[in-house]
Amino acid sequence: MCMACEQGDQDRLWALVEIISTGKLPDGHTLDDLRAMGLPLPGELYREEQKDGTVMIKQRSPKEIAALKKNNAFVCDTPQ
Repeated sequence: MCMACEQGDQDRLWALVEIISTGKLPDGHTLDDLRAMGLPLPGELYREEQKDGTVMIKQRSPKEIAALKKNNAFVCDTPQ
């Protein structure tokens, strides 16, 4: 694969990560599609804004995800 194609693939994956970090499922993708691409699911990432305005995308640990599900007994699994 040429470098331009590799960069394009990376850009597309990053765009998906940015959408996932907002808690939404990217249009045209299923949860299985995301897992097959090695990407996290909505809710496994979150956005944190720094004092200087920089937005950082962070991944939650499995313990954090389990705690969130435990605290929120109702979790809608319908894609948004």
